[in-house]
Amino acid sequence: MKSNKLNYWTQLIAGLLLTVILIAIPTGYEGALIYKESDKCRAEVISTDESRVIDTGLIRSGEQVCELKILDGKFKGETAEGVNMLSGSLENDKIYSPGDEALVVVSYSPEGKITSVTMTDHFRVDKEIILALMFVVLLIIFAGKNGLFAILSFVITVLMIWKVLVPCCLMGINPIWVGMGITVALTAVIIFLVYGVDKRTLTAFMGSMLGTATTAIVGILFTDLFKMHGAVMAYSETLLYCGYQNLNLTQIFAAGIFIGASGAMMDLSVDITSAVYEVIQKKPDITWKEAAKSGMNVGRAAMGTMTTTLLLAYSGGYIALLMTFMAQGTPLINILNYKYVASEILDTLVGSFGLVTVAPFTALMSGLMLTRQGNKQA
Repeated sequence: MKSNKLNYWTQLIAGLLLTVILIAIPTGYEGALIYKESDKCRAEVISTDESRVIDTGLIRSGEQVCELKILDGKFKGETAEGVNMLSGSLENDKIYSPGDEALVVVSYSPEGKITSVTMTDHFRVDKEIILALMFVVLLIIFAGKNGLFAILSFVITVLMIWKVLVPCCLMGINPIWVGMGITVALTAVIIFLVYGVDKRTLTAFMGSMLGTATTAIVGILFTDLFKMHGAVMAYSETLLYCGYQNLNLTQIFAAGIFIGASGAMMDLSVDITSAVYEVIQKKPDITWKEAAKSGMNVGRAAMGTMTTTLLLAYSGGYIALLMTFMAQGTPLINILNYKYVASEILDTLVGSFGLVTVAPFTALMSGLMLTRQGNKQA
C-alpha cells in the first residue's frame, strides 16, 4: 500500500517525533537502590583462578576468581580482582576465560576506592549492536522506504512495551486493559506509519482489531477454564519476591496471549486488504460480496502457514522440555496436562483462533469499505 494522504516526510517526522517522546518518558523505576555507589562497566579478563571451583559431575559450584582490567567507567585502566559466583545451575552460571569481556559491577567506598567487583555476565551489547545494524542495512536495501518505516515501527514497539506496558503492569493497572490499549496503539502506529492513512489501511486496522478482540475474549475464557496460573511465565515468581505480591500474574499471562498473536493478525489483515484492493483496481464494478469472497480465498491460502508459524514460534523454546519427556518415557496424557505444555497449547491455539477469525473479518470489511457498492450501502 502507498499512502494517498500522508507523504513520506510527514510519516517520517511523525514516527521520529513519537520515538523521541517515548524515549523521554520516564518509567518511574530508574535508579534502583541496589546499584547506588556502584559503577557498571566493561572489564577484560586477564587471568582466572579455578582453585575454589568444586566440580560434581555436571554441576560446578564455588567461585571463580578473575583478574580484571577495567575498560571504561570511573575506574578505567585499573586492575582489580573479580569474583564469579557459581550456584550449580547450568542455566545461570558462566565460566570466563582469559581475553573474555565481562559486564561487571564495581562497588566503591565514599573515598573512591574499589571495595568489590561482581561479575554479572559476558559482555554482549557490542555484538547485539552489530547484529542489529546488519538487520537494519539488509532491510533498507531490500525494502527501501518501507524498510525504513518498518525499522521505525520496530523501535516504537520496543519503546511502547518497555516505557508503557511494563511500568503500567508493575503499577498494578489491569493488564488486560493495558495490553489491549497497547495492542490498539501499536497496530495503528505500525499500519499507518508503514503504509500511510487511507481506506485500505483503515480496513486492515479494523480487521486486525476485530481479530485481536476475539483472541482476547477466547484467551481470557480458556485461561480460566484451563485453571492456568500466571506463575507459569518465566521469572514471574522472582517478580513476586521483589515486592510485587499484589500483581495478578494470571491476567498478565492472558494479556500476553493476544499481544503475542497481534503481530501475525496484523500481517494477515494487511495481506488480505492489499489483495482485495488489487482485485477492485482491476475490476472496479465488482460487488462487495465478490470482493469479500476473494479476500476469504486469500485468507484461506495464508492461514495454513500462519498457524504453523505460531506453533513453531511458541514451541521452539521448549525443545529441551519435550526431549526430557521423551527420554523419561512420560505418557502423552501426562505431557498434555503438564502446565507448561498446556500454556503453550493455550498460546498456540488461541492465537491460531484469532488468525482464523481475522480473515473473514478483514475480508468482510474490505468488501464493504473498498468497493463502490459497499460505499453506497454504507
